[in-house]
Amino acid sequence: MTSHSFPHTVHVSQHPCLQAKLSQLRSKNTNARETKALVHEIALIVGCEALAKGLQTVSSGTDESPLGYTYTTSTIHPSHISLVPILRSGLGMVDAISLLLPFPVPIHHLGLFREPTTLQPVEYYNNLPYHSSPPADDHLAILVDPIIATGGTAVAAIQTLREWGVSRIILIAVLGSEEGVKRAAAEWEEGVELWVGGVDNRLDAKGMICPGVGDVGDRLFLTKGK
Repeated sequence: MTSHSFPHTVHVSQHPCLQAKLSQLRSKNTNARETKALVHEIALIVGCEALAKGLQTVSSGTDESPLGYTYTTSTIHPSHISLVPILRSGLGMVDAISLLLPFPVPIHHLGLFREPTTLQPVEYYNNLPYHSSPPADDHLAILVDPIIATGGTAVAAIQTLREWGVSRIILIAVLGSEEGVKRAAAEWEEGVELWVGGVDNRLDAKGMICPGVGDVGDRLFLTKGK
């Protein structure tokens, strides 16, 4: 495995099962149903690692067990959390992260596509509730996107969430390029933690990761991009 030099805010999973699943996801022979399952399963593993570090356990009161014993209940901190998938492919990670959290959280969608000539991100959809700003000191955004290629889309999403007013961001991805991960990490160093399943060294002329996993959105939804 190639070693990479990243800031302390970047975490690349070393989980053997994840690496095996990522290898399966890379294959051109993996169909849409298998792709959906693998993205979900990798998101579960990376999500477990990210939330174990990014959340805290706090007492929340008491309850009674089926045998009548009183026990102290636990929940997570912070309690103000938003889940933000980047459309389209980020939708493939929503169920996994939602399953990990102990209570439902708002899901706000960001639509960003990469302009094919300049490779710059273009926003086409944003349903963040700007009429209701998040608490300044206690709001976590969990940003999910399977791929961090050039890093432009991740940077644009981080900027948007920061302008909305979140206090910090956990960015969870299946795969990133070395260049893209470093670019995203540098955007808001004190406010963002990046967790990725794997990192490849190179981008091609179209800004696709090599060897990568292809266009995850097209693979999930059986479509062909522009």
